[in-house]
Amino acid sequence: MALSGVLRPGHAQIRVMNLEEGVRHYRDVLGLVETGRDSQGRVYLKAWDEVDHNSVILREADRAGLDFFGFRVLDDETLDRLEIDLKEYGLKTERIPAGDMLETGERVRFELPSGHLIELYSQKTKVGNGNGNVNPTPWNENSERGIAPVRMDHALLYGPNVAEVQKIFEDVLGFQLVERSLTPDGQGNMGIWLTCSNKVHDIAFVEHPEPGKLHHVSFFIESWDRVLRAADIMSMNDVPVDIGPTRHGVTRGGTIYAWDPSGNRFETFMGGYIVYPDHEVLTWTFEGLGEGGGLDYAQRKLHESFLTIVT
Repeated sequence: MALSGVLRPGHAQIRVMNLEEGVRHYRDVLGLVETGRDSQGRVYLKAWDEVDHNSVILREADRAGLDFFGFRVLDDETLDRLEIDLKEYGLKTERIPAGDMLETGERVRFELPSGHLIELYSQKTKVGNGNGNVNPTPWNENSERGIAPVRMDHALLYGPNVAEVQKIFEDVLGFQLVERSLTPDGQGNMGIWLTCSNKVHDIAFVEHPEPGKLHHVSFFIESWDRVLRAADIMSMNDVPVDIGPTRHGVTRGGTIYAWDPSGNRFETFMGGYIVYPDHEVLTWTFEGLGEGGGLDYAQRKLHESFLTIVT
């Protein structure tokens, strides 16, 4: 589909409790490329195949978690229009000035009923992927350092009021519901997987009593072989693994969930399927998430850690 409006996930600012341990993990083990540090002490990174200046920002804090998650929109006019639409819907917005984040233009920030801060922006400096724009190479040395994901792909966020969050993403931001999981009584959605593109998801939410919680930030890699390579690299660097390697029933992605040194969960993910506007929403019962293989298709079990451990 021709993309307009919200284009893609753009950045996640992650809180870590020891900055240099966090940098070592995300840069040297996960294999992101460090692109800058600012006067606030934040460290900026990107995946090797991303062309924008940054997609992950690390901030040292006394507790782990997510400060905010941002989406790039088509242009300045789209940013202005979406800000008006958000206000008309009843959400309070804040304009963050250009330059507050390195190489990033103005951002429109708002808080979801789930307690998460979401940002929209239209300008970020393009630094390229290192392959060149004329007769480009297919890869470069950064694509072989560490796990080396090709992009920051999506986030799963835990918090209350998922039904209202779904309305905002569908009715205001133009996202499409791709898959859902039902509550144990089958009367509502416990989890929702949403896309603004033709990816299987760009953001997801699960109903949770505590607001503003991070379940994981996900990084896309190109093949199942690279998922298995990621598992080797995690073991070689003593990275604690939560789940995997396995396949999800939900989204059909191959996956590993693991922990950064501060206890933030991250995912290395491949696969999924293409979504078009006429896609019919796929539904998982609560039982289907476990015994039906929704979470872990190989073991057909619902891991307790997946439902309970968040930052």
